[in-house]
Amino acid sequence: MREIGVGIVGGGYMGKAHAVAMASVGAVFDTGLRPRLEMVSAGSPASADRYRAAYGFSRAARDWQELVADPQVEAIVIASPQSTHRAIAETAFALGKPVLCEKPMGASLEDSRAMVEAAEKSGAANMVGFNYIRTPASQFARRLIADGEIGAITWFRGEHTEDFLADPQTPANWRTDGQANGTMGDLAPHMINAALALAGPIRSLVAEVETVHATRPGGAVNNDDQGQMMCRFENGAMGQMHFSRIATGRKMGYAYEITGTKGAIRFDQEDQNALWLYKMDEPEATRGFRKILTGPAHPDFLPFCQGPGHGTGYQDQIIIEARDFLHAIETGTPVWPTFRDGLAVNEIVAAAFASSQSKSWQTLKMDA
Repeated sequence: MREIGVGIVGGGYMGKAHAVAMASVGAVFDTGLRPRLEMVSAGSPASADRYRAAYGFSRAARDWQELVADPQVEAIVIASPQSTHRAIAETAFALGKPVLCEKPMGASLEDSRAMVEAAEKSGAANMVGFNYIRTPASQFARRLIADGEIGAITWFRGEHTEDFLADPQTPANWRTDGQANGTMGDLAPHMINAALALAGPIRSLVAEVETVHATRPGGAVNNDDQGQMMCRFENGAMGQMHFSRIATGRKMGYAYEITGTKGAIRFDQEDQNALWLYKMDEPEATRGFRKILTGPAHPDFLPFCQGPGHGTGYQDQIIIEARDFLHAIETGTPVWPTFRDGLAVNEIVAAAFASSQSKSWQTLKMDA
């Protein structure tokens, strides 16, 4: 067991979540590497010092450049705005330092490709922060599919819908400025990542993306409110997905349904400790979807709680993610999703925009 100095760029919503995760992960999973909250940076030195005191970091940095260059910072978590991701990651990789980057990886497809190149050239551990797929329920869904429990997948439906901008009188803010902060940049990557994890690569798609509320108090909206796509997976399955930040009533609508030749699976993040499973081989009189409450028998549940049905929460997903990042650093073995996996998601988002503009199907030409 040894300590590793962690630096976190950004101390807001996700910066706090990662700080709590790094402070907790060793106790939860008994990891070989024990994170030490070494340094935090933020938009200003004053903000960084405030986060240092609140979260328990040893030091506050003047800026991200000081944090990345510090020799006692051995691993870096990027939890700052997308426009900063590329420069931070490239600088860290040039020093051979591992990076866990929040999604989306960069503000553009060009950024994402450059970040993958830097990551693979350095050989350092790299991961993208797709935390929702790490719930015990979704991990169990992946296992059921891999084990053939629902047969060959024939259809996938997914959504990531929330309502934080459903009210058209909500003032314009940073979320309404810039393509990377729109629904396709902010919410869609999570469900696209889930689709790739559960159903496999996407080879073609057609999509529509739109802004419903073009103006809000305080200014114009220059990014998208919602989008939809139909797709065809490499395995031949059909799929459809919907993404929205104006879905009235939806708070964490990260949900999917998967139909197979021998059964089906349903999941909704608003009830994240349950998975619904249907098996065709059960007696007809009792055949139907059954609710499976997650417990110690499911992936990554037992380290948090010994009681079935007691449940895990949002912060626990980030702790699982921290465990995986530390494992990648300690073993030198890539842990999904790497930067290249993050690029695959961003390629699909870019294809969706292209399809919406051209009103045509797009064939995915994934980077090798």
